[in-house]
This record gives sequence, C-alpha cells and structure tokens, in this order.
Amino acid sequence: MIKKHMNKKATDFQTYLSKQLKDKEFKEYYDAYEKQLELAYQIAQLRTKAKMTQLELAKKIGTTQSNVARMEKGQQNFTIDTLNKVAKTFKKDLKVSID
Repeated sequence: MIKKHMNKKATDFQTYLSKQLKDKEFKEYYDAYEKQLELAYQIAQLRTKAKMTQLELAKKIGTTQSNVARMEKGQQNFTIDTLNKVAKTFKKDLKVSID
C-alpha cells in the first residue's frame, strides 16, 4: 500500500512538472537550474525515505538545518564535498559526469 502511494506521489509530481513547464517563465528557470533542482529533489527523497529530519542530516554532513532546507529547495549551490557527504550518509555512490 505504501509503495502504491509513493508511486502516486511520483506520478503526481511528474504531472505537476509537465503542467508547470508549459509556463514560459517557469520553463526558463527550470532549464537554467534543472540539474540543481534534480539534486535537491533526490536529497529530499533520500532523507524522507530514511525517515531523517533536516536537522539530523545537517548534523551528519556538518552544516545547519537551514542549509539543508535550502539544498532541498534548490536554492543552494552544491560543492562536490557536500554531495560526497550526503552520498556517504545514505550509503550511496556519487557519480558526476559531463556528457
């Protein structure tokens, strides 16, 4: 039941995003910050899945709760060091590429 609900949320987000991308101003912003927003969403999802608060994540990566909140909103530039700390916290590998 939970997985079904989680898939609905993902679908709802994709539906929402599709609608928002029809707005020219939103699309320009999204195109400019797409990768940053994708990372923000991934971090928020990992934290939520781990049932961890922003404050708990902040302590694990050596920052403040407000910085984590900004990261999850896509309002924070990410350093490789910070992304490595986040990845290690969730036992994930960080992969960076330029295609």
